[in-house]
Amino acid sequence: MIKTMLGCIREYKKPSILTPIFVSVEVIVECIIPFFIAKLINHIESGNETEMVLLYGAALILLAFISLLFGVLAGSTCATASSGFAKNMRHDLFYKVQQFSFSNIDRFSTSSLVTRLTTDVTNVQMAYMMIIRVAVRSPFMMIFSAIMAFAMCPQLSTIYIIILPFLAAALFIIIKKSMPLFKSVFKKYDKLNNSIQENVKGMRVVKSFVREDYEKKKFANAADDVCSDFTKAEKIVALNSPTMQFAMYAAMILVSFFGAKIIISSGGSAMGVGDLSSLFTYGMQILSSLMMLSMIFVMITISDASMQRICEVLNEESTIKNPENPIMQVPDGRIDFDSVSFKYHENAEKYALDNINLHIKSGETIGVLGGTGSSKTTLIQLISRLYDATEGTVSVGGNDVKKYDIKALRDAVSVVLQKNVLFSGTIKDNLRWGDKNASDEELVRVCRLAQADEFINSFPYKYDTYIEQ
Repeated sequence: MIKTMLGCIREYKKPSILTPIFVSVEVIVECIIPFFIAKLINHIESGNETEMVLLYGAALILLAFISLLFGVLAGSTCATASSGFAKNMRHDLFYKVQQFSFSNIDRFSTSSLVTRLTTDVTNVQMAYMMIIRVAVRSPFMMIFSAIMAFAMCPQLSTIYIIILPFLAAALFIIIKKSMPLFKSVFKKYDKLNNSIQENVKGMRVVKSFVREDYEKKKFANAADDVCSDFTKAEKIVALNSPTMQFAMYAAMILVSFFGAKIIISSGGSAMGVGDLSSLFTYGMQILSSLMMLSMIFVMITISDASMQRICEVLNEESTIKNPENPIMQVPDGRIDFDSVSFKYHENAEKYALDNINLHIKSGETIGVLGGTGSSKTTLIQLISRLYDATEGTVSVGGNDVKKYDIKALRDAVSVVLQKNVLFSGTIKDNLRWGDKNASDEELVRVCRLAQADEFINSFPYKYDTYIEQ
């Protein structure tokens, strides 16, 4: 799965590598700043010359500028890398779906594919953004802050080390409880999208049969299911913040108490007020980094389910492939079905078509009659190899359809669908689906043959009129 996902980075490797480098520099500088602040406070407290105060002040301004610069650079490269990663994922998913046979598409519902191309990709994009930036920043910040805190006062820094395991255990329980809820919500997303798609697509039918109330209830139930799971998960994750606050304030109280004792008992020689102030900063950095790590784990958990769903599509192999040395031209219109049987799934109990023997001469016109569901459409789809026959052979022009180049075969088979689909664009754009190089004169000629020219010319912009489904 990880290998498949890494394949989507491609031309965005450079910003993906630069982001952790920029973040590392930003973190190191941020961890040095409290150390300089401690020195500055100690110099002010001891009444040193103004020159030293100005020197430390100038150093702090320079460090703040460097931290800001690398933070901006990290944000810019991270945005480029994550957005590009998501773009490549959508590209790969869309192109993969275009290669699918009808059998492959049957495995995934349309609403599920839409969810994978939208919600799932967004989740993985967010996770990737956090991995290359926040997931680098948080552990680095925790480690460097701990080193700096120990360098300033090992005794007080031990307080943070003692609190960390308790906080980590609490956060682990929160993540473990929320994980299953986040994982289960995606199947319900599919159901929600399916309800929306069916309702919008079949709006005329819904209104004709006055089923608006029924569709509203069905949508509300699907939306409530998604909301319920997300609410439960978010309630658990919301415990993250109070747990973190409790640990942070407990640490601050303990550090304040023992720090004050050390300063008073040593007269400021063992540790100054500035050192104590910086220890607070380092403590907050250590504990907040741990909280951010827990949030990263939650995000990665959510995206893990999305990644699996995306990889299912990317790793799906089309059941229909071109042969090694395909025939590139269909010689004539002969069609032969020799003992052809077909079923939609290998485990199906019954065949949709069973032992069909049919021979149609080139130029011959025939009609295939049958009741609803008698597999007339399925029979036609085998000719252009939208499905492959389960048993037997389908031949066009005297050759098995499996020996043809798929594009060459389908270019030779013209299909007028039972239900037409309009794509967004002009009338000309839609007409050129049959031949992208057709001239305007050819478009007018075929529309006159189809008795559509008069209707099209009734529009203000005629053939250039914009239409959609």
